[in-house]
Amino acid sequence: MEENLNSILSSYEPERDQLIPILQQVQEEFGYLPEQAMLEIARFLGVPESNVYAVATFYAQFRFTPIGKKHITVCRGTACHVRGAPRILQEVERQLGISEGETTSDLEYSLETSACIGCCGLSPCVMINKSVEANMGPKKVAALFAKGDEKLQ
Repeated sequence: MEENLNSILSSYEPERDQLIPILQQVQEEFGYLPEQAMLEIARFLGVPESNVYAVATFYAQFRFTPIGKKHITVCRGTACHVRGAPRILQEVERQLGISEGETTSDLEYSLETSACIGCCGLSPCVMINKSVEANMGPKKVAALFAKGDEKLQ
């Protein structure tokens, strides 16, 4: 981790206005913001650790725990909601044995919801990593897990 973090930090000037881009790149590299990385970022920028944590906790884009290799996002936007997003979320939770906001103990899957993923015409939708699955329903979710779809492998 230290080598990757040093590589990231070396491409930035140690200026406070670089904090958000650094946090974004660190999260892109590790999948979340490890505590040790946040401490090193504070040292690099010469700011109190509390400043780094304050910024990171303010923005919803930042995570503090690892996500699974297969990151599943269930859209809860209006179009998806009226077309069954709550039932889809229930089925994904049942299939994975975890609740929204959790990651399986083997770090294979994580589950979250989004206010909107921007695919309203295809609703209801689920994203698996960066791939959108359209026109979902509980049966389609169960089939996705049952057949061992390549997106889930």
